[in-house]
Amino acid sequence: MDLNLKGKTALVCGGSQGLGLASAIELSLLGADIILVSRNKEKLQKAVAQLDISLHQHHQYLVADFSNPEEVKKMIDDYLNKNNIIHILVNNTGGPASGEIITAGISSFEKAFQMHLICNQILVQAVVEGMKKENFGRIINIISLSVKQPIPGLGVSNTIRAAVASWAKTLANELGQFGITVNNVLPGYTETERLDYLLGQSSSKKNISLEEEKQIVAETIPAKRLGQPNEFGAAVAFLASPAAAYVNGINFPVDGGRLGCL
Repeated sequence: MDLNLKGKTALVCGGSQGLGLASAIELSLLGADIILVSRNKEKLQKAVAQLDISLHQHHQYLVADFSNPEEVKKMIDDYLNKNNIIHILVNNTGGPASGEIITAGISSFEKAFQMHLICNQILVQAVVEGMKKENFGRIINIISLSVKQPIPGLGVSNTIRAAVASWAKTLANELGQFGITVNNVLPGYTETERLDYLLGQSSSKKNISLEEEKQIVAETIPAKRLGQPNEFGAAVAFLASPAAAYVNGINFPVDGGRLGCL
């Protein structure tokens, strides 16, 4: 099985922590050069230090705030004007705030749409010509199980994630002929700061501890445990590899079997 990413460059958004960083670590272990992107320079500096360099990889970071699409466009244009091709793009942005959809303000939808779909589109448009020249490209979107099964209390997120999934499938159909694959990875309950935020809210309402809430959630998963970030990152790394060249246009759950449908 060819998992070698030596000589490939991966741009990983939201790469300073959580699932983004976990994905970057696994990609680096396969030999890829990593570019981490997020808005927090200090966290990025610490994150870069965690990436594998045993194969003489070169890692760096770029600072951009995904709530500002113009800033994201300038970031990627500036990079590509000075550097070579990006072979792997991992689109990953922090999820919208929780809450019922009926109470969500219009601005919440607009902000989430810009951060997730518009910024994804900007990045893809910037990197796709280079991918075509190489006849190799991997566009991997970290989204949510909600594209298969809406999650209660995440109204805005459910809506925007579904839009991203449809966008990605359309791209997969258009770009497959150029050796470029486009896939979505759907995280289940995975031990990250985002999960602590979401379960922290529910545990507060129940007047129980976060750890008690995690145990309750774990019992709803066939694996009877929460996922680890490296397990999710491994799925992203596989989809980025040459071995996954014929995997295109899918929603790939990494959830311990939690999803209630195929």
